Amino acid sequence: MQSDIRFVDGGVTAPAGFTANGVLCHIKSSRKINDTALIFSEKSCTAAGVFTQNRVQAECVKLTKKNIADGRMQAAVVNSGNANACTGKQGAENAYRMAKSAADALGLSPSDVIVCSTGVIGQQLPVEKIEEKMPELKAGLSRQNHEQARIAIMTTDTQYKECAVQFVLDGKTVTIGSMCKGSGMIHINMGTMLGFITTDCAVSAAMLDKALRESILGTYNCVSIDGDTSTNDTLTIMANGMAGNKEITAEGKEFDAFFAALNTLNTVMAKKIAADGEGASRLIECTVTGAADVPAARALAKEVISSNLVKAAMFGKDANWGRVLCALGYSGIHFTPEKTSVYFSSNAHARRYFVPGSDDEINGSQKIKVFDQGVPLTFDEDLAKKILSEEAVEILVTMEDGCAEGRAWGCDLTYDYVKINGDYRT
Repeated sequence: MQSDIRFVDGGVTAPAGFTANGVLCHIKSSRKINDTALIFSEKSCTAAGVFTQNRVQAECVKLTKKNIADGRMQAAVVNSGNANACTGKQGAENAYRMAKSAADALGLSPSDVIVCSTGVIGQQLPVEKIEEKMPELKAGLSRQNHEQARIAIMTTDTQYKECAVQFVLDGKTVTIGSMCKGSGMIHINMGTMLGFITTDCAVSAAMLDKALRESILGTYNCVSIDGDTSTNDTLTIMANGMAGNKEITAEGKEFDAFFAALNTLNTVMAKKIAADGEGASRLIECTVTGAADVPAARALAKEVISSNLVKAAMFGKDANWGRVLCALGYSGIHFTPEKTSVYFSSNAHARRYFVPGSDDEINGSQKIKVFDQGVPLTFDEDLAKKILSEEAVEILVTMEDGCAEGRAWGCDLTYDYVKINGDYRT
């Protein structure tokens, strides 16, 4: 993180010109908290998005991909409780009705609206419930009601996920804000489950798209909860230019500064998703150093945090380093096992996946080496168990195949994951 990037409150409404709101539409009769959110910019925005690579794509994904193709957007409407996926022609009509309802309320064209849904697959969305509540959604738009919006997008999430950063660009204070949801059905290879980024930076759609696609490679794409890639994954960014900086239209120091801030934000959000995996009791971070190149390092790290055996061992506080080596070995990435070492580490009492540099980040990390240059070590099992009992556990893998480093984030696999997903639909 650059020293001139600072964290601020406000999520998606931290940037100038953005407001948001959330209400309860009763899309699922059992839900007691907000289930529909609206984000609005008072000025038209350049925009970009990345979407699921699953061949089965929700109707809202198809519509948003079409709408955002021209690089312009001004609002986003999103519901939880129903994914509007595998719903055919009626589902497509319902997605359009969502966009039109928001557009009519805000005085926009439906093509200026991002539409997202999350929840149960294969059930028709009761879009009339959203249409009925749209006047209330619009009326409640405010800078403060990001707090209502961030709740509305949650499904099995146990906590909301938002963040905002500021930095100075061209003598102007620029802000980037975000909120996302994601807890299960996550094996990201594009962006996040549902994520919304807003900024008052003046930046062209082409540069926005470039920054977003480059940033996700080392942030969101390095997250896995359960190996399942959703039908609804969507990550969008809107930039309204109200910070007043000279528009970024090409690579250079201004683009680099914007990218650094965006990457800092996305890293925090990626960790929040990993830490809140369904049923999870701890965050797992794997860092690989000394790999041949960055893509290799990231792929190796992601293979480790994706392994069900590694995840189960972390739940059991079992320093079973053999499972780490096994996962590295079937990754398909070349490395030299005889020149590989493994450590387990924790940052005691810290929850580093929230805001780096904040009071949540406390010194006092502990580390134990369990495998050295291809040779198993005798180690203190009690210390290892103590380390693996922390909220945030690190698996450190050092290699001698190059100079590259990469990270990935996941969580442990607990009994509760099966409980949550065994009757998710019913």
